[in-house]
Amino acid sequence: MMERPILFGTPMVRAIREGRKTQTRRVVKFLGNRNPNWTGYAKDGLQLYNGRNEPCITKPPCQPGDLLWVRETWGKDDNGEYVYRANYGLTEDDSFPPSMFRWKPSIHMPKAAARIWLKVNAVWVDKVQNISEDEARAEGCLPLLDRYGVVMIAARGVYHARWDQGYARRGYGWGANPWVWVIEFEVLKP
Repeated sequence: MMERPILFGTPMVRAIREGRKTQTRRVVKFLGNRNPNWTGYAKDGLQLYNGRNEPCITKPPCQPGDLLWVRETWGKDDNGEYVYRANYGLTEDDSFPPSMFRWKPSIHMPKAAARIWLKVNAVWVDKVQNISEDEARAEGCLPLLDRYGVVMIAARGVYHARWDQGYARRGYGWGANPWVWVIEFEVLKP
């Protein structure tokens, strides 16, 4: 068992804290023609190999049983206590405006500031477009409803848009259908 950091944006931190997010997907990094001496994880037993019958993906970012500490946007208050962006409103009109603190990027969050710990239950590879409606909900996405409660966009469609927002400009958009690590986790109580 290892302890590793994992980055999440503010909306996903809120989804984790609300109990709506129990999965995350991260793009697989390929090795080219190097053999990483690893056989892979896949739900259906599928393995990714290069043209010489060698595995062509890196080791997974974590293993079942690992503990992940969530890095999120953070800061310190006047007393030196850690504060977290996900706890505050989104606009200056909220009771605690975003400008109240000097926010620091999640990548710079020290382990000592972590308030959310996750236990990895499963890790496998899949194509991003293979996500099901239930898995999209496990990613923290909710369907968009009209004012009468009728579904306008399913959770999978919401996930599609969110994926493109984060990955399309880097060449890993929904249309490219990249291979991803699927990490299933549970939140550990403090």
